[in-house]
Amino acid sequence: MTVQPPPHAGAAPLADPFGPGPRPQLVGVLGGIASGKTRAAAELAGPGGVVIQADEIAQQVLASAELAPLLRAHFGAAAIGADGAPDRAAIAARAFADPALRRMLEGWIHPRVRATIAARLRDAQADRRPRVVLDVPLLLENDLEHGLARLCDRLVYVESDLAERERRAAAARGWAIGEVARREAAQLPQAEKRARADAIIDNRGALDSFLAACARVRAGLDRPAPPGAER
Repeated sequence: MTVQPPPHAGAAPLADPFGPGPRPQLVGVLGGIASGKTRAAAELAGPGGVVIQADEIAQQVLASAELAPLLRAHFGAAAIGADGAPDRAAIAARAFADPALRRMLEGWIHPRVRATIAARLRDAQADRRPRVVLDVPLLLENDLEHGLARLCDRLVYVESDLAERERRAAAARGWAIGEVARREAAQLPQAEKRARADAIIDNRGALDSFLAACARVRAGLDRPAPPGAER
């Protein structure tokens, strides 16, 4: 799947991308940074299901030739590595330190990610996929702009303690302890995300327990939503 071309600036919130006929069940995964959302999404997809990862799409967009001159112009030469690929750490450091730069970067990336997600949802419907799981950071925070959470049939929250998530991010991403909390300070509180969810996956214990919790929630997704649960 290729990244979609950018939509017109100031595009309206994402309309329902599905056409007439049966559509896949749409599940959104919520949770904090390094909580295990990506693994949970893969487990929830089930046979024939598909996962859409916004981070993977965003990486493709960031690495596109279209953005390279913009990154150099606004983020400096350090934004592009010696191999010609974007230096994500350098770009993130500048963006999180300067709100105006962060908004500019999001303005380049988010519309392109949104267009690609919409295209993949249409592909899933055309392929008669039974379920699509959205692994989209800030799914609720961006709902006013993107409308993705409102399209979801179910929302699932992955619960994990902040201290453990800090350790995971340090090990997997090289982040300093405290970086997770710093980034999440501008997000909705985890308690609010948890309250919005239809189901909870506990990822505070062993891997086997986490996978068993994923299986239980996946089994629940196969049952009809309760009355009044439509979004």
